[in-house]
Amino acid sequence: MERKIGKRIRNYREKQELSIRDLSGRTGLKEEFLTAVEENENYPSLGPLLKIARALGVRLGTFLDDQVSRDPLIVRLDERDQEMTMHAGGTAGFKYHSLGRGKTDRHMEPFFIEVLPETRDDTTLSSHEGEEFILVQSGRVAVIYGKEESVLEAGDSVYYNSVVPHNVRCVGDEKAEIYAVLYFPE
Repeated sequence: MERKIGKRIRNYREKQELSIRDLSGRTGLKEEFLTAVEENENYPSLGPLLKIARALGVRLGTFLDDQVSRDPLIVRLDERDQEMTMHAGGTAGFKYHSLGRGKTDRHMEPFFIEVLPETRDDTTLSSHEGEEFILVQSGRVAVIYGKEESVLEAGDSVYYNSVVPHNVRCVGDEKAEIYAVLYFPE
């Protein structure tokens, strides 16, 4: 899936006759970073991916969708596949499983996410338009929201405006599993 996302970004950029430099100007992201994304050397977190989607005039799900929309969309546990891995501090830190893939007219991005222990020390903050809701299924996660940090355990949830700088990371040596729903206004 990750290779497909980089290829899709390049295809949308080229269809609009934009250079990497043009896309960099629209997103505020470095040209080297964008080149690495397109060539699958580096996979962005959701913040930069959202900036790329907005700069290209598409919704985030455009990079994730492989099929025509279904209603209602049912995702069975045994059919759920890992779609992408996002990196924290240069190592794999998050494994994303889209729960909305196949519903092309969606306005939310629901995910089951494995938050790996490699994210423990990453306190890099991101911000973007929209809202996020997270429910911890297992393990422990730390959520930095602005200058405030909270530790959530299984059954705990958090709902926040994504424009405020934030970070989600694993606490401890065991991976955490979360359900997250992200909303990005049009």
